[in-house]
Amino acid sequence: MQTDTTAFAGKTLMITGGTGSFGSTVLKHFLETDVGEVRIFSRDEKKQDDMRHRLQSRSPELARRVRFYIGDVRDERSVRDAMHGVDYIFHAAALKQVPSCEFFPMEAVKTNVIGTDNVLHAAIDEGVDKVVCLSTDKAAYPINAMGKSKAMMESIIYANARIAAGRTTICCTRYGNVMCSRGSVIPLFIDRIRKGEPLTVTDPAMTRFLMNLDEAVDLVCFAFEHANPGDLFIQKAPASTIADLAEAVQEVFGHVGTRIIGTRHGEKLFETLMTREERLRSEDMGKYYRVYADSRDLNYDKFFVEGKVETMVDEAYTSHNTERLDVAGTVAKIKTAEYVQLAMEGREGEAVQ
Repeated sequence: MQTDTTAFAGKTLMITGGTGSFGSTVLKHFLETDVGEVRIFSRDEKKQDDMRHRLQSRSPELARRVRFYIGDVRDERSVRDAMHGVDYIFHAAALKQVPSCEFFPMEAVKTNVIGTDNVLHAAIDEGVDKVVCLSTDKAAYPINAMGKSKAMMESIIYANARIAAGRTTICCTRYGNVMCSRGSVIPLFIDRIRKGEPLTVTDPAMTRFLMNLDEAVDLVCFAFEHANPGDLFIQKAPASTIADLAEAVQEVFGHVGTRIIGTRHGEKLFETLMTREERLRSEDMGKYYRVYADSRDLNYDKFFVEGKVETMVDEAYTSHNTERLDVAGTVAKIKTAEYVQLAMEGREGEAVQ
């Protein structure tokens, strides 16, 4: 992890959705620091039990600093009960698979929108110092229920950040495809190769951002360190076409061929990490972009009467116009993912998604 973690010394960090791939990676990094306590908050007791046993077997001396809380962000009381004495929160709990959100959109609303509002209200009332929320590129120009719920989640974040300014610093991160996280395509490709089945590709020209879990944690830590209330942080990330990604996975694990099945409902040809409108109030920080919060207050004239002549820049920041990796570059990139590293040794079952 590249970010300074001295601010966490002796502090209590709570991770919502903490048994997922992001939470597991955070634990791996933070248990090597002087953090006082890490609270894992999630609704899946099986995953909590698995994580607890992994910690106890691998790092028994560190496992004592981890506390597990069963609860659901949809239930504000369970969130509040777990939040007493918490200094910082990484809010990662979400429904994030496009098909399931498309079939059950109100479930996405309950978790991604109402759940986020519950977390933020509880954090403000409990005097939490900083909250970093995790969003997705699908929230920018959303076309599916998952993206729409995440876009509304971001609006909830910015509204609460405005209310809490001076007490609790609330900010947001937005990132693209995290390789080998739950529901992502690379583990599916590897599984099909293991079975000798051709890889299924929707549209070969489709592009997606590529980042690994360690980079996702670094982005959240960077946001934690630099955020003003309501800021949105975005990591610059390379992208590849789905065709090149499928070829890269086969370069590593063996060729089985590719079958094109056509674009699925709710899929985009490319993803957007920063909209044209957001680029107007963004700052290039080198590896990251900061999008400043909309500073208008509740004077409605500023929305309906006053305006700006310049309303957008030429381009959004998308997986079509970012750095494009070829097959060799994509091979090198996917090999940075722990899941791929374990799979190359036939140990992918040990990876947490």
